[in-house]
Parts: sequence; structure tokens; C-alpha cells
Amino acid sequence: MFNSEVYISETINSVLNQTYSNWELLLIDDYSGDDTIKIADDFVSKNFNIKLLKNDTNLGPAISRNKGIEMAQGDYIAFLDADDLWKPEKLQKQIDFMESQNCDVCFSSYEQIDELGKPLNKLVKALPELSYQKYLKSNYIGNLTGVYNAKVLGKIKAPNLLKRQDWVLWLNAIKKSGKPALGIQEPLAYYRVREHSISSNKLNLLKYNYLVYKKGLGFSTLKSTYYMILFLREHFFIKSKQIISIDKI
Repeated sequence: MFNSEVYISETINSVLNQTYSNWELLLIDDYSGDDTIKIADDFVSKNFNIKLLKNDTNLGPAISRNKGIEMAQGDYIAFLDADDLWKPEKLQKQIDFMESQNCDVCFSSYEQIDELGKPLNKLVKALPELSYQKYLKSNYIGNLTGVYNAKVLGKIKAPNLLKRQDWVLWLNAIKKSGKPALGIQEPLAYYRVREHSISSNKLNLLKYNYLVYKKGLGFSTLKSTYYMILFLREHFFIKSKQIISIDKI
């Protein structure tokens, strides 16, 4: 969480409303200057399975996310940014699916909403199966939908990148699993598209994508450039077909 007072109550409530009840919610505040902590503290005081950790300075998303991973007690680990939402059956359907399919890494389709929470009538469709080599070419996992089995894989952490650190985390999880990640076709979450977020600047994202290969995965400059070419081809000619107008489904 960082200056998330506008969204955080709705986000926390989307976890409280899960049909799966055996969860813990770890709230990591990255030195907010608004009422985010005050709102979070109110939830903590009323719910024994919600815990709050406050950073003393702004440390960025990767370090904050890793603090949550370190604190986590569960067999499974999932992520939810402070402005996104889970549908009520999200955890139940994914845990049931992972156990029935002997799956170590799972993700799902998700819907897009605007800053006010209104539907954008767009669905980002999950691939049914995602190998490590396929995933190297483009970020196919919506982080708000991902779950990994920490009991089997151990705790997979994120590299200290400003953006796309989740992509490297899921790459490492799939690589360690030795099996493809499996995608649930049903949309189980809502991703909030915000006008001034880092993700909204597509040109800037190219720089962060390159850093995934160069810094996150430790590839050489030549290899990183090669995969950036593969990324551009995959992203614009293949992955773009994942986004579907809901009225056409």
C-alpha cells in the first residue's frame, strides 16, 4: 500500500468477502502520507487474521512485497495491490483447482475497471497453460490473479526492480516448479486501470521490460536485446489478442 486511502477499504473487503475462509491478509504500507494506515488499522483491530507492517521509509514495491512473503504463514501465497479487487470465489476456485491438478503455479483471467470502479468491458484472458519459455516472451500473468504453492516451492521473492518485479517472481516460480503454470479461464479479479500509473506509460514499460532480462534474470546485453525483440513480437502480435471486449463473449 502507498497513499491508497481512496481504494484500500474496497480492496480489503474483497478479501474479507472470500468464500474461502482459511487465509491471512498481510498489509504492507510503504510509508504512506495519507489516511491509508488509519483505515488499515481499523480493519486490523476487528479481524484477527489481518496484520499490518509499516515501512519506516519508502522502500518501493519489491522490498515491500518481499516483506509480506517473509511474514507469510500459509501453504499458498497470493498478491493483491491496494487498488485491485478479488471476486468472492477467487481463492476457493484457485486452491481447489491447484489441489485437483497438482499445480504449483496458477493464475486466471481478469476484468478491467476504471479509477472509479466502473467496468471497462474488457477481459484479459488467461492462457490455459504457460511454460517458462513462453512466459519469457511476455508477461502473461496478472499479478493480482497469481498463486504459488510455497509448501512445495519455498518462498519465491521478487528482485528489487521498480516495475515488472512480479514477472521475474513468477518466472522463477515456474522454473523452480519444472511444470507449466496453469490458467483458469474464468475471470476471478478486477484490475484497476489508472491514468497516471507507471503501467499506463507504455514507452516507459519498454525500459522496465529490458531490465527484467538484464537485471532481474541476469542476461547479457546481447541476450537481453534478443529477448526484447521476442517480447515486442509476442506482445503486439500475439498477446494483444488476449484482451477481449466483454460484449463480444
